[in-house]
Order: sequence, then C-alpha cells, then structure tokens
Amino acid sequence: MGHGFPRFKKFGQFKSLLFPQFKQSPVAGNHITLPKLGLIPINLHRPIPSGFVVKQVRVINKADRWYASINIQCDVNVPNPMPHGHPIGVDVGLEKFLATSDGIFVKPPKFFKVMQSKLKLLQRRLSRKKKRSKNYEKQRLLVARVHHRIDNTRKDFHFKQAHVLCDAGDMVFMEDLDYRTQAIGMLGKQMLDAGFGQFRTITKYVCWKRGKFFAEVSARGTSQECPDCGAEVKKDLSVRVHNCSSCGYRTNRDVASGQVIRNRGIALISTAGHVGIESACADGLPGIGETQSRQVSKPRKGKTKKSRK
Repeated sequence: MGHGFPRFKKFGQFKSLLFPQFKQSPVAGNHITLPKLGLIPINLHRPIPSGFVVKQVRVINKADRWYASINIQCDVNVPNPMPHGHPIGVDVGLEKFLATSDGIFVKPPKFFKVMQSKLKLLQRRLSRKKKRSKNYEKQRLLVARVHHRIDNTRKDFHFKQAHVLCDAGDMVFMEDLDYRTQAIGMLGKQMLDAGFGQFRTITKYVCWKRGKFFAEVSARGTSQECPDCGAEVKKDLSVRVHNCSSCGYRTNRDVASGQVIRNRGIALISTAGHVGIESACADGLPGIGETQSRQVSKPRKGKTKKSRK
C-alpha cells in the first residue's frame, strides 16, 4: 500500500491559497504584497484598524473573482454581551422568512427561485458543450457567476435582517433547530434557498459585534404552546391563527411561536449564574415598561419595517 502522497491535485480542485505568516503588514494603501506574487492591486474593503497585526492571508477564487481574506489579531479581551433590555423571539419559516414576538413579519425573498429560469437556460447550454473545451469553460463560468450572485444577495439580506433585529431589541432568541435534516425533505430546495442556518450564524455574530445578547432555546413544541398561559394548543400547519381555549389569547401563529421563544429565552437567562435576573417574565427585565399581559411586552414602534403581504 502507498502512503497517499504526493497528493494528486486535479484542475479546479483547490480554490484557495493560504499565506500563513508575515513579518510585517502586507497591506499598503490599495495594494497587498504576497510571497512569490509580489505587489497586487486590491479593492480594500475597509482599512486595518490601529493596534491590529496581520496574521495570515487566504486568497480565494469564487467563480472568476479573486478575494483576499485577511486575518488580523489584537491582544484584547472582549467580554460576551450580558442579558439586558428588550427581548425579541424570532421564529423562522417558509411562508414568512421570520416573525418576531413584537408582531413584525418579513417576506421570504426566494433568491434561487428568482434566478432559476436563467440558471436553467445556462445549465442547458453547458450540458451541450464538449467537456474541457474553451467554450465549456466559458459557459461554466457563466453558471458559476449566477450561483455566486445568488449567494452574495442571500448573505447581504441575512446581514441586513440581523442588523434590523439588533435595532429592534437588546436580546435576540432563536430556536436550536438542525436545519440540515429539514433540507432533506420535499421542501429541501426552499429550505436551502432561505439559508436559515447561515442566518442564525450571522445573527449571532452581529449581536456579539453590536453588544446584543443572543441565545438559542429549545424548539420542541413552540407552535403548540400558548405564550400567555402556557397551555398546550394543538394545531396542524394549515391553521395559521393561534386561539387558546384556556385564556382566550388570539394572535398569528408565527407571532405566538416567537413569543414562546422569547419566554423560553427569558426563563433561560433567569436561571442561576446569569447576572442575577430572577424574573421569568419580560416585564421584569431592566428597560421594559408596562405590558399588555403577564408575558407579552409592548412592541417597539418604528424600529422595523413591516413587509407587504
């Protein structure tokens, strides 16, 4: 048996190149100096802040575009945000991309579905080209550009929605679902198009960057529980209105799920070891005023924009 090296590297297999260390900063103005490549002009996204040093640079090829990912380091200790202020529960879904506990809805953008007809045409043309020919490579790049555009628009949408959530509240709670298993079913294309896992990761990063508290709660039975009294309210997916027979609380199904997620998040941070918060209701947290019911806080007006139904 062989040792497995040298590893065979076929054309197109590797799309990145790592430069692991630098004696001095390789970025100077709008140019970057890389070993064996020399001075390369770049479109600098933002300047490197003072006090940071460049540790490594990874050059990445996406479609026919080249990107340089610069990792910087600074010896500082950044504390994690602590629970404070207005809580928001976020429920994601296919009918509405997200619904918050404050009653805000966001319509799903469906990036892949919008570009699907164009992508279908380009892929049909690609299938008729002779493989490894110049025309095949040109057509392959056209298909790759469309996929790259879909990926960029989806990620841009996720970042914007994460910032909107941080503007609307100080604590953001989401479900701890494994979206990879849901992407296997009959609605897999729609699940992958929405990118809920990427959205949750981006929201967590944006909350940390802006000093907002983020946490994940149990997703079991969030749509079958009343957010006002905690009673179990059985309903299938065709029922889009939550109507509790025990306390009479009535609201949209997705909003009720967001309020249950919010209540579970508040109960999670109210346990021992979380800055001494003892109240399990949203109204017991600092920065919360009067509420409409025991566990339903007033929504913040003017912070988020309702989408057209």
